[in-house]
Amino acid sequence: MSIKKTGSAVWQGSLKEGKGQVSTESGVLNDVPYSFAKRFEGEAGSNPEELIGAAHASCYSMALSMIMGEAGLTPARIATEAAVTLEQDAGGFSISKIHLTTRVRSPGADEQAFQDAANKAKEGCPVSKLFKAEITLDASLES
Repeated sequence: MSIKKTGSAVWQGSLKEGKGQVSTESGVLNDVPYSFAKRFEGEAGSNPEELIGAAHASCYSMALSMIMGEAGLTPARIATEAAVTLEQDAGGFSISKIHLTTRVRSPGADEQAFQDAANKAKEGCPVSKLFKAEITLDASLES
């Protein structure tokens, strides 16, 4: 199976004064503005790192659901946040770390089986496989 999805961006102007819009094939994002100030100066709005975080959190949650199911665990709810760290280094900037925090409701789930599934999902999620960054995980079951 091979699936191809697209995202696009248009940028106009210089790095600091310019601005751009990002869109997705599905239209869920349609000309969403982004800029230097939104990315580096805390101005409200979208930026590549939050989009990467959303993609990683959603992919991880789906992978965890699949792996839990294979282990005989039934997730009622999986809530995941991906904190993406962008740092300046000798080569400019790079995404150095991504920390996944997931909270899962799965009545009757065995803690060790859950932790095994959570770690397998971290390693096996297709988005995780994209990154050279250190990926850490804090996974816990909720009652």
